[in-house]
Amino acid sequence: MSASTLITVAPTGAESSKQDVPALPVTLDELVAEAVACEAAGASVIHVHIRDDEAKPTLDLGRLTATVEALRSNTNLIVQLSSGGAVTDPEEHRLRVLEAAPDMASCTMGTVNFGDDVFMNRSAFIVELHQRMRDRRIVPEYEIFDLGHLVSLARLLDKHGLPFGGHVHVDFVLGVPGGAAADAETVTAFADAARRYLPADATFSATGIGRGTLPVMFTALAAGGHLRVGMEDTTSYARRQPVESNAQLVRRASEAAALAQRPAMTIADARDLLGIRS
Repeated sequence: MSASTLITVAPTGAESSKQDVPALPVTLDELVAEAVACEAAGASVIHVHIRDDEAKPTLDLGRLTATVEALRSNTNLIVQLSSGGAVTDPEEHRLRVLEAAPDMASCTMGTVNFGDDVFMNRSAFIVELHQRMRDRRIVPEYEIFDLGHLVSLARLLDKHGLPFGGHVHVDFVLGVPGGAAADAETVTAFADAARRYLPADATFSATGIGRGTLPVMFTALAAGGHLRVGMEDTTSYARRQPVESNAQLVRRASEAAALAQRPAMTIADARDLLGIRS
């Protein structure tokens, strides 16, 4: 079990609207301000979706590049771009995300129903994303929405080799309608499967959508895992209490990690763990 806890913040996502969630950071200035506050609260990694001038999800390469540069200029956070975008984004745009030269990028390990939509991730696309990230010296975070995705990852690594940096890190995304449940039993089952199928030094973080946030957080800490929090995944802090900021969620995660005697990991240690290039 790691002596400290890697905390990733996912501040925006592609699903919530600014109209419904006024505190959601959708402009570059808002995103940078949230990132600065989240770093101070204990986050090491920022998982980034961006929006256009109308606050709609976009994978515009110019905006992505400017976002990476702004986050690097104003914080020391590890910048992880989402290669998922919105569920309607075409594969070529999702691959082009890597041209913005982030430290990390997400790589979802299979297709999953996503509410009324389908988040499509073909095997050939996953292989191409995995290989392009390695060629560009970008560290992947493999996103796991269902148990079979761990088996798919094991098959990918066996056939196509380890990612850049040599370390395998996965994120269990739990509670999406159509994916695995966000509860303690699921975290335990996924953690056991990860130990069975992945390299011995592989690490995991866990994300609980909505009401699953706290059960997933506490179970992940008990199971030796790490945490992802943020307004991409939950917009309610408690019953009838909207989230005020992403830093509020990071602070809660940091406090929970400290209570578990696994305090928030430093950014330097996170870089070493994940194999991020200097």
